Amino acid sequence: MATLAINGGPKLREQGWPQWPPDDPGFLENLKAVLDSGVWGTGGEWTQRATQMMCEFHGAQYGVALSSGTTALDVALRSVGVKPGSEVIVPPYTFIATASSVISVGAIPIFVDIDPDTFNLDPTKIEDAITEHTSAIIAVHIGGSPAAMDEIMAIARAHGLKVVEDCAQAHGAIYKGRRIGAIGDAGAFSFQSSKNVTSGEGGMVLTNDADVFSRSWSIHNCGRVPEGEWYDHRVMGWNHRLTQFQGALICRCMELLPEQFERRARNGDHLRERLQEIEGIELQKLTDPSNVSAFHLYIFKYDAAAFDGLSRDRFLQALAAEGIGAARGYNPLYREGVFADNVHMDEFPFAPRYYAGDVDYAQVSCPACEHICDAGGFWMPQRYGLADEQAMDDIVDAMIKIRDNLGELKEA
Repeated sequence: MATLAINGGPKLREQGWPQWPPDDPGFLENLKAVLDSGVWGTGGEWTQRATQMMCEFHGAQYGVALSSGTTALDVALRSVGVKPGSEVIVPPYTFIATASSVISVGAIPIFVDIDPDTFNLDPTKIEDAITEHTSAIIAVHIGGSPAAMDEIMAIARAHGLKVVEDCAQAHGAIYKGRRIGAIGDAGAFSFQSSKNVTSGEGGMVLTNDADVFSRSWSIHNCGRVPEGEWYDHRVMGWNHRLTQFQGALICRCMELLPEQFERRARNGDHLRERLQEIEGIELQKLTDPSNVSAFHLYIFKYDAAAFDGLSRDRFLQALAAEGIGAARGYNPLYREGVFADNVHMDEFPFAPRYYAGDVDYAQVSCPACEHICDAGGFWMPQRYGLADEQAMDDIVDAMIKIRDNLGELKEA
């Protein structure tokens, strides 16, 4: 048995990982084309081209390019009709923007637990959280793996609710043969630096609903309407527009996406197969066997009992020493200070205080989410998915090496 790297032994993986964003000359070519055009903001072709490429790839009729993924969620919620004082069901295992966007439109986040195997919103727990004030559900495709959209849509339609897909991590993901993003009433995408399609910052709303598109377009463009004049402001809107430089970067990313998507999926399948050799570590399960994850993250479920009680955090330290970096991931959102402690509420009072009396998020408990966050889950970054099959073997072999040398960690 080899000595663990954390104890001075040889590192299992010496080779580095693919860089992100990728080193591709197409980015510079597109940026130069924008620079030479002299049209850097509104009126340029590149944001229109990026929007068209996103729509075509995801099977959506309409799209609106925006300044960030957070803005995309905000605009999507406003566009589907979420009003101040209403309630929006969200999972607690996601980035803060999923919930803060609800607050930004004056609504109230209602946290519903995740499925412990898929890490996505658990549809069996949604109906118990619906009240007369509920207006929408945000379905997060966490890590790029599609949420259970059939079940979520059925519940939503039965109760007259809207569904916004949080697609920030899921560019191109496939749910039962359909690309995500236009299955619900609106889909919100992010182009932030770490995303599978990136322009540094940026976002987009996709939809098949003409009214949702029209409202999104107006909100993002200072309240103008598509059929109106330049100084004709009929809707309360803001300037959330994307620059042509960002559009140019998105266009190149969209050209690269099909091959990268296939590579991520192929590596993910190999990783899932190899993990069958290790009791106590599983890759995030799909909500349907036919789904294809975008694999923005490799999300793992960890069972300390299978590793003789070795804590998740100590396991990750040993794994990092072998050249395989991983992170604990999110905290349950309702534990974040803005919810748990009501910090800065005097400077930025949010909806529950005014519309719903006292909403005590300290009393919220989502056991599956808490277990994953506290001890039972971890993830690896998206650039790992762009490596080769040997890299996937290295991930599993490093885990096996740790399992076979648990005594060293206990002694340390």
